Amino acid sequence: MSVNRLKAWIRSFFGFSRSETNALLILLPLMVLLIFSEPAYRYWFTNQELSFSKDSLRLDSLVAKWQWEKADSNPESVDRPLFRFNPNTASRDSLLQLGFSPSLARRIVNYRTKGGVFKIKSDLLKMYGADTLLFQKLYSFIDLPLIAEKKRKEFFKDSFPMRPIVATTKLDLNLADTAQLIKVYGIGPKFSLRIVEYRERLGGFVSMDQLNEVYRLDTTAVGRLKKKFFVLPDYHPRQIRLNTATEKELAAHPYISYKLAAAVVAYRFQHGYFASIEDLVNLKLVTEKDFQRIKPYITINP
Repeated sequence: MSVNRLKAWIRSFFGFSRSETNALLILLPLMVLLIFSEPAYRYWFTNQELSFSKDSLRLDSLVAKWQWEKADSNPESVDRPLFRFNPNTASRDSLLQLGFSPSLARRIVNYRTKGGVFKIKSDLLKMYGADTLLFQKLYSFIDLPLIAEKKRKEFFKDSFPMRPIVATTKLDLNLADTAQLIKVYGIGPKFSLRIVEYRERLGGFVSMDQLNEVYRLDTTAVGRLKKKFFVLPDYHPRQIRLNTATEKELAAHPYISYKLAAAVVAYRFQHGYFASIEDLVNLKLVTEKDFQRIKPYITINP
């Protein structure tokens, strides 16, 4: 078909004028080219072999320019030399050498200046800002008894009336690490980690029965743990300041729900600070059983 006959057919079929027919014949090939150019380009590009030689050379040159540091070049990675110390007599510089923060070391010295005395090892944990991990690391270097003499005799007498010598094999649950927990039959890496994590969330165990609250830890395993570990009768866990803690800080404790945390903050806003921790029972959400669980972990002291 000649071009003239094609033009005549288009004019008769579509009713186009001569100029409209000419425009159609020009635009039609352009439209076809535009429609099929993108798939054709994609097909051609995807079938080309990719070469990363230039990029590899560039990356190699950058890596060569980097100065790698040795793992032991960081002064923080070097272990501090540990030594025995008595918190009642150790100087501020000695405390800093052992790893105490400047603020905590200053607080300990001020506490002694005002007449305070550390009687047992766990008294260090009563200091505001005490580092539990550091305490565990320094535990064997603290030149103080584990518990008061009177308490120690009563505890071992009540716990081990038949074979008191067995008491020496027991470990403090609040100081045990995962390696010590794994030694108990039935306590694997997962359960030992769960126990330590739950202890940290609580602020410390005040009763061996709290092990029953660890996720999926059965009663048989709890019974075995009770034979190997103990909780000091006068242990003071980490406490939350009821009058100053934020809603988020309150809700982070396993015994305080988000709803109760919001109620505590709302109570402070409406009635002012709590006069005593017993005022917590004024909240409708708190039963007497709930209060007894929370009681060791809250304080109104600044």
